Amino acid sequence: MKVERALRYGPLPEHLADLYPAENPASSPLLVFFHGGGLEGGNRGDGTDPVFTELAERGVSVVTADYRMYPSAHFPDFIQDAALCVAWCRENLPHGALCVGGSSAGGYLSMMLMMDVRYLAAHGVEAQNRHQIAGYFCDSGQPTVHFNVLRERGLDTRLVRVDEAAPVYFASPVSDPASLPMAALIVADGDMVNRPEQNRLMARTLLHMGWPEECVRFTEMKGYGHTGYNYAAGPDGALVYPPMIEAFVREAEKRASAL
Repeated sequence: MKVERALRYGPLPEHLADLYPAENPASSPLLVFFHGGGLEGGNRGDGTDPVFTELAERGVSVVTADYRMYPSAHFPDFIQDAALCVAWCRENLPHGALCVGGSSAGGYLSMMLMMDVRYLAAHGVEAQNRHQIAGYFCDSGQPTVHFNVLRERGLDTRLVRVDEAAPVYFASPVSDPASLPMAALIVADGDMVNRPEQNRLMARTLLHMGWPEECVRFTEMKGYGHTGYNYAAGPDGALVYPPMIEAFVREAEKRASAL
């Protein structure tokens, strides 16, 4: 498996992505994954990420992308970049079922794309159509207004605000449950203050609005801090994260392929 580095998905310097291809990419699911870092740090990596490498070996292609961040970016630049990247991957890379995911800030981006359908609709993609986006793997994202968006507004970053910068704001009654993608919400039991409670609220709100129970997965990882399981090994010495992601992607792939 050879990683394809610095693929350009848009016109800006930040619009770069790496592809970890599965052996048969045209028939394999593709996960577009956004890194964490509070919307102000982090990057797509150096092409050697062990989680993405293992996922590719397991038959799941992965694209990991950079995007605009603070202090030069402003809301919603980073969400627009994420939508552009997903749409570019969908049109330009061979793949089977397409999933979107991310960790921490990347989890927030994934949730925003899933819930505020306008971002992907701007590129002709239906965010809540399982045949177009099979699933969203939202790892420790913030369902309310992200703390650094609050900082941009000059507000206390501890505040809980729900408006158009909050994924949960867009939860609304479902008209066609059968068309919906899978949604995974993952947190640690020792996560950031209020993060487990907010993700539990997000999961319950989706169900309350009519998302089928088989579509919504809430997982609380025991014994970890914020995203501490991302590169952690289990008792057998194997990484915890790749099989967890693969299991979700396979479930989303199965739902996407159903009539």
